[in-house]
Amino acid sequence: MLKLKIISPEKVVFTGDVESLTVPGTSGPFEILTDHAPIISSLNAGKVEYTTKEGLKSLDIKEGFVEVQKNVISLCVEV
Repeated sequence: MLKLKIISPEKVVFTGDVESLTVPGTSGPFEILTDHAPIISSLNAGKVEYTTKEGLKSLDIKEGFVEVQKNVISLCVEV
């Protein structure tokens, strides 16, 4: 399980446990799963998709960046 926090300049959009996260990286979309290697990446405009216990959720973003470290994901985006 991954801990995800999605923050925009206006508010905290989501905080909670997720099974996976797909983001629109600058070199193309990529998925983050449990025990992913540490990474920091900028993000292009596109769709962020994450899977919670309730199911698949999505968020359209303009840009941002993602940091993954020890199953904790910080996603700073402009929505």
